[in-house]
Amino acid sequence: MKKLISVFVGLMLVLSIFTGCANKETADKKESSDQFDAIKKKGEVVVGFDNTFVPMGFKDEKGDTVGFDIDLAKEVFKRVGIEVKFQPIDWSMKETELNTGKIDLIWNGYTITDERKEKVAFTNPYLENRQVIITLAGSKVKTKEDLKGAKVATQSGSSSLEAINAEADLAAAFDGGKPVLFENYTQALMDLEVKRVDAVVADEILARYYINERGADKYAVLEDNFGDEEYGIGVRKSDKKLLEAVQKAMDEMKADGTSAEISKKWFAENIIK
Repeated sequence: MKKLISVFVGLMLVLSIFTGCANKETADKKESSDQFDAIKKKGEVVVGFDNTFVPMGFKDEKGDTVGFDIDLAKEVFKRVGIEVKFQPIDWSMKETELNTGKIDLIWNGYTITDERKEKVAFTNPYLENRQVIITLAGSKVKTKEDLKGAKVATQSGSSSLEAINAEADLAAAFDGGKPVLFENYTQALMDLEVKRVDAVVADEILARYYINERGADKYAVLEDNFGDEEYGIGVRKSDKKLLEAVQKAMDEMKADGTSAEISKKWFAENIIK
């Protein structure tokens, strides 16, 4: 019996090794080869997004996936001729999700940075954004300098966090010596509302939408900020055909006014770059 158990354990170990190798081989293949033909054959492309990032991509009261970037993606892949699936992801793991093949694109207010360019390929920028500082109305925090000694919150894995960390001396002067991190901006802003933090650094597009929804008189957006940036759509570096197809559709939509109409639906004006 002991020999049988030993044989069984050995077989299970070998099987797990082979399974692990197979999974790694599949992931490596997706990371190193253009997947566009395989995606077309499957007839489905998977867009990874943060489903709390209003108004770019989020779940509405009915539980439906909606948003500005969602509408853009639907129109792009309608033109490309591929069905699009939206996959909520842990935003702090977005590049890993992409390069292991769990998703095919990152498209949800995805800021173009030099660090991210090392991991993914971007389309041309399609939207401009700033990293703004939000406080409650009447807060003692009036400038960036006032953040010293304050509890400052942002989203883990976000470009807001990168922008804060780029000013290391200021971040080290925050209460606790670093920003307070949340899984998403909504949680950070809710903690601001109940005064557990003093300020939130977030994408201006999200902040303005959130403030308008919750009551503009409750908040203040400082003149100081953590810098300007641009949004792009990210794909695996190997997926050159997919990148070309998405960029072509985005260019067509800008030329024929479709993207402008989508922008007006969500922002009441055309903010497409």
